[in-house]
Amino acid sequence: MTAADIARSLGISRATVGFVLNDTPGQTISEATRTRVLDEAKRLGYRTNIAARALASGRSRIVLLVLPDWPLDFNLRRNIEEASLALDEAGYALITYTPHPTGHSRPLWETLQPDVVMSMTPFAPGQAESIRAAGVTRLIPDPDAPVGEEYPEDGPVLQVRYLFELGHRSIAFAGSADPRVADLVALRRRRANDAAAALGLPPLPSADIQLTDASAGGAIDGWRAAGITAVAAYNDDVAAALVGAGLRMGLSLPRDLSVIGHDDTPLASMFQPRISTISVNTVGLGRYFAGLALSAVEDRPLPLAGPELRVALVPRASTASHD
Repeated sequence: MTAADIARSLGISRATVGFVLNDTPGQTISEATRTRVLDEAKRLGYRTNIAARALASGRSRIVLLVLPDWPLDFNLRRNIEEASLALDEAGYALITYTPHPTGHSRPLWETLQPDVVMSMTPFAPGQAESIRAAGVTRLIPDPDAPVGEEYPEDGPVLQVRYLFELGHRSIAFAGSADPRVADLVALRRRRANDAAAALGLPPLPSADIQLTDASAGGAIDGWRAAGITAVAAYNDDVAAALVGAGLRMGLSLPRDLSVIGHDDTPLASMFQPRISTISVNTVGLGRYFAGLALSAVEDRPLPLAGPELRVALVPRASTASHD
């Protein structure tokens, strides 16, 4: 079904139908005619040819978000949902794509004609070149215009400072053994050690654990033997594994061991004892990502990196003072 079919059915010009369907500005078309065209288009089952419209306008109104091969956890889902909503409000569709190491599928930037391709992490080697070869000119972050570390990952700093303020001087860092998040674990471990050094503490003992009693319990045994009194965990899942294993080992938490997580997921508040954590403004961060995309495709000012990029301490029952 085409615009010409609609014009023929109504007995009006093809140009008038095109002006209505494309919502062309500056046309003096009556509201009655506009309504007739839209109603007939609906009756006949007309669908816009997105590829043709993109070719004519130079825009597909698609934002492609390239995701790292991370577990799709609560905070990442919230972030994507909010970015999608903010872009929808501006008339854009957000589509996510996760390249896998096997690389057998055709990259979506070659088939979707997105207005911009975004990534939550720096593009992998060769990706930027592949994206530009497909005709996409807007990339975020732009490898040719680096702006430094946009997201400072201050959560681990708050974790260590909080435990220090509670009197703990022997603090460990618990990472995740999931290889998909190894880079993020390394970043948070580094930031935790930065905070420890600023407080005059030695490098933090560290272990990457699996979400099992055996793995978490083994790490706790080693840390307890070394005099560790508190643990800063990579995320709430790791913190919950440590707290659960510690309780089943007969420890009294937080008296025997304080544990603080990261991300403030629902798990942290439902666990017993409720887990101290770091809150991330996923709603604000999602809208910030959307603002970056819109600034690239519509020449809007860059969004300000304000409160949405900050984190906050959420103290709960899994941490306590150490005498």
